[in-house]
Amino acid sequence: MKPWPTVRLGEVLTPTVRGESVDASKEYRLLGIRLDGQGPFLRETVMGTQTSATKLFCVAENDFIYSRLFACRGAFGVISKELDGCYVSSEFPAFVPVPGKIDVEYLKYWFRLPSVIATVDADCSGSTPLTRNRFKENFFRALEIPLPPLAEQRRVVARIEELAAKIHEARTLRHQAAEEAEALMAGVEREIWPDSMLKNAPSLESLTSFLARGKQSEQGESDHYLIKTQHVQQGRYVPTLMRLAPHIAPKVKPEAVVQDGDILIACSAAGCLGRVARYRSDGKIVSTDTHIAIARADKKVVDPDYLYAYLCGAQGQHQLRSRERGDWQREKISFRLTELNLNDLRKVPVPVPPLAEQRRIVAELDELQAEVDALKRLQAATAAELDALLPAVLDRAFKGEL
Repeated sequence: MKPWPTVRLGEVLTPTVRGESVDASKEYRLLGIRLDGQGPFLRETVMGTQTSATKLFCVAENDFIYSRLFACRGAFGVISKELDGCYVSSEFPAFVPVPGKIDVEYLKYWFRLPSVIATVDADCSGSTPLTRNRFKENFFRALEIPLPPLAEQRRVVARIEELAAKIHEARTLRHQAAEEAEALMAGVEREIWPDSMLKNAPSLESLTSFLARGKQSEQGESDHYLIKTQHVQQGRYVPTLMRLAPHIAPKVKPEAVVQDGDILIACSAAGCLGRVARYRSDGKIVSTDTHIAIARADKKVVDPDYLYAYLCGAQGQHQLRSRERGDWQREKISFRLTELNLNDLRKVPVPVPPLAEQRRIVAELDELQAEVDALKRLQAATAAELDALLPAVLDRAFKGEL
């Protein structure tokens, strides 16, 4: 097949400037441009009195625009019918296609090619490795694009969109499969620990040899490390690098030093409250700040793995989160946000069958979790493969191989 001819963008696009002085009494719909070729979006609607700009520029359907500042990150796109008549600042150059020469949708996909963005990035480089210039129009107009006849451009766009839709569908199905596996896990946990088992169930306090929130949090450079909310992710402890102040570390009581296998519970902050993780010692001296509780299982009455599985599971999470107090949207005085108070934490009900049954339940859940994790790994691997497909499709498209 004969290669397509290449032309400079300046030959097929004409700059357009529809500038107007800002009218204080007028309402303006202002646009931004998403990165990675995701195109323009309505950022906000303001009155003329609410913008510091003295001049704004109107855009029209089928304009091709880009962000000078973020062009190196793929901030290019086409104005849709819904965004016709919106406004941008002078940092967003706009162009109209020369009739019969170029389809702006074809151009939009071309700007999603990694090789094209690499060229843009090189043109944006500053005078030093740490500086970056805006992508100027002269560089934009000088870019060379392979350009078949208009009918072929439209065929290529249709083919790209057809394949992109299939990629999106496959990605959605994989994501749904992972969500269904999570739902299955939660369903099994609810069957193991139904609401009916909570009546007269022992409290978390009665099943632990130590249950307390930390008391010291002043940071410094001692050899005593500190666990904070960000270190307790759901089902995963993130090793801390933070340390207590030297004059504070000696105040931590020996029983408040975290031990291998202790359960960590996030007790503060919206979006974090109720998260549970298992601490695994790396030989450091570590304690928690006031936002993290330590639950140390009493091995005479409860298997530590069982208690952790329950608190991580659907029923345990519901019991922890339903005890939240405070309103994080309104109570912002003295950091008085959402809290899982220690008194409420002590009362969390935990159904406790005989130790042998506890261990059987843990084994069953571990086996099911292994299957869910395997599915998640497959989903992640497939998602990565699917993400790599579109660039490959685009590369073939602009070589005339689709």
